[in-house]
Amino acid sequence: MLSVEMVRQWASRYARAWEEGDAALVVECFTSAASYRSSPFRPPHVGHEAIRRYWQRAAGAQTGTRVLVGDPIVRGDRACVEWWATFREADGHQVTLPGALILTFASDGRCCDLREYWNLEPGDVEPFPGWGS
Repeated sequence: MLSVEMVRQWASRYARAWEEGDAALVVECFTSAASYRSSPFRPPHVGHEAIRRYWQRAAGAQTGTRVLVGDPIVRGDRACVEWWATFREADGHQVTLPGALILTFASDGRCCDLREYWNLEPGDVEPFPGWGS
């Protein structure tokens, strides 16, 4: 049974992988046939190699990345987790990227389906009071 603590641990690994730009570590968070939908308007990245390529392209050029993770909401094998990221893009611009992950987990604790929703804001913006709880 999926627990809040299991999702917290998963989200911490995911955040660490993002901060370190470690595509191999992020891939470990997913089942081999996982679906990773980074936008509702694009097809999903399916499987480890597709997720790795997406991460190398999307996060590979980011620097100074900081990722905060909110308290997860868990129901059955599904969870929702807010995140708040700040980083410098390849062109040198600082951005803030808050969002949410809607996750489905396999019995082994890895994610088998991820849907991501996010917003982009120029600059380094701190989360609002009460964010993440």
